[in-house]
Amino acid sequence: MVGTTAGPERVQARYGRAIERRDGRDFPYYDGDPLPLSILQWVAVIAACAVGFLVLSFTPATDNVQSLVPRFLFAAIPLAVFIAFTRRHWSRIFQRTTGRDVLTMVGFAVANLIVTFAVGIVVKYVFGANSNGATDGIHGAAEVTSFYVGTAIQLFGEELFSILPFLAVLSFCARGGMSRKGAILVAWLVTAVWFGAAHLPTYGWNPVQAFLVIGVARLVLTLAYIRTKNIAVSTGAHIINDWVLFTFAIVTAGALL
Repeated sequence: MVGTTAGPERVQARYGRAIERRDGRDFPYYDGDPLPLSILQWVAVIAACAVGFLVLSFTPATDNVQSLVPRFLFAAIPLAVFIAFTRRHWSRIFQRTTGRDVLTMVGFAVANLIVTFAVGIVVKYVFGANSNGATDGIHGAAEVTSFYVGTAIQLFGEELFSILPFLAVLSFCARGGMSRKGAILVAWLVTAVWFGAAHLPTYGWNPVQAFLVIGVARLVLTLAYIRTKNIAVSTGAHIINDWVLFTFAIVTAGALL
């Protein structure tokens, strides 16, 4: 059982300070701390993430006010299933968020903007790219407010959609006897592909754009969780990143009208 000698093995198997903080935190559940989840339970959590995504994708909504419902369900469905299995321990995906964590959010958001912009430029001129129409047709205070509230909820849902499967893959790899470092690497890459695949419809089924640009963005955001073990940090970085892009698109679109 992985958890029987977790203390010393964790310390020896950690990545360096550039990746993981030396704060004594580790990922929950994969080694039985604070409780183990079975393979079937993890599969159910992943399935709930997929169901939430389908609800988000196929629930009819003509504006951002109506979109609040599927955006809420996108986050609520996997979180409800996860809470059902982890009970009072569900909050272990969070940590107490400090000022240092807020700075980390900003740092990863900036890093993500730089990396995805650079990769996006290359992809656009080599392979071609499709635009994200998320900010199309936003007019009026109610639409703008519901857009920002709704996207914040959706982006938290996107973090659940990524981090819960990350923890599941981490658990699967640990059960198979893989080292902690190897399990983190596999989970990091697998969930980047998973996240990129979910964005295929958003970008006109352009696989290079979905898997390379969005997949790379997911790698950066998941690193925020790997570093802090706090989904609030990766969510904050994601919201800052996307709100900067959305605000730029809204402002420039208004300036052209």
